[in-house]
Amino acid sequence: MANVEFGMFDWIDRRQQGALGQLYEDRLRLLQEADAAGFFCYHLAEHHATPLGMAPSPSVFLAAAAQRTRRIRLGPLVFLLPLYSPLRLLGEICMLDHLSGGRLEMGVGRGVSPYEVGYHGFDPARTRPMFQEALEVLVAGMTSPRLTYRGEHYRYDDVPMELVPLQRPYPPLWYATSNIDSVAWAASHNMNLAGLGPAEAYRPFVERYRAVWPQHRDDAARLNPHVATPRIGINRQIVVADTDKEAEAIVRAAHPRWAASFVKLWADHGDTTYAQRVNLDAALRHETILVGSPERVRDQVARLIESTGANYVIGCFAWGDLTQEQSLRSLRLFAEKVMPSFQGRTS
Repeated sequence: MANVEFGMFDWIDRRQQGALGQLYEDRLRLLQEADAAGFFCYHLAEHHATPLGMAPSPSVFLAAAAQRTRRIRLGPLVFLLPLYSPLRLLGEICMLDHLSGGRLEMGVGRGVSPYEVGYHGFDPARTRPMFQEALEVLVAGMTSPRLTYRGEHYRYDDVPMELVPLQRPYPPLWYATSNIDSVAWAASHNMNLAGLGPAEAYRPFVERYRAVWPQHRDDAARLNPHVATPRIGINRQIVVADTDKEAEAIVRAAHPRWAASFVKLWADHGDTTYAQRVNLDAALRHETILVGSPERVRDQVARLIESTGANYVIGCFAWGDLTQEQSLRSLRLFAEKVMPSFQGRTS
């Protein structure tokens, strides 16, 4: 479909040591490096009440990131729509798009963790219709001079839309999912897609997306009309060092902190649903964590693209107990010695 591109993903998960302000500053410095290196976009997760996400308000961090970067696009992956007043979020989206000079990429979703949504007082089983309505409100608000909406969860009467996004009709939309049943909906609406997991498991996601996408090319209600070729992305944690041995040692030292953060809320509730997702040996075997020298990681990326058919690789270079120096070194090696090998390639 398109040339393979590279983006950057972040949880901003808690490290063992260091002040929170320093964590934010370190991420901003890393993001400046990614900006200079030519990454397409920085995608920031939204999580609540968990050490996995120390940026529960993505808009706040992205506003800071917009002032520290010039080219890289910026966006939540994803805004958890049921947790927002859609009318208030409309204003934040428009502000961010202007603050960034029209670089916002807008990921939307309803949240994967029932515990995070539950802490906000919502029944996870009822958040899908809230998500659908909130998305309709956002699109209507960004494309109309006044907002009127009648739904089960949200109602607005002739609200003036004084703010509009810089990008018209609105910033490109993204959807992240690990549920293959959601892929057809995303494809029918021309939304950029992001996923994760073993390559062989993600291949059916890509195939379903590409089968459904052209069937809705002429739908009048299709979203993202300004996106000619949607990105189908796969997320990977990445550690690159001078040698395979050094990189593997770094991963084994950094991984326990990230793993504990990833499953904390689930473990607190006696839920083992995601326990296998943090098995390091399985991650290395399935190459859901890319680790090694630049040559080894280059081969892993090539296998990932070939196995999934994805046209967008989203790398996470700062996670767990990786030091700032390790993350910077890894990102630089990846940008200088891995990415150039895929310039001009097609998926």
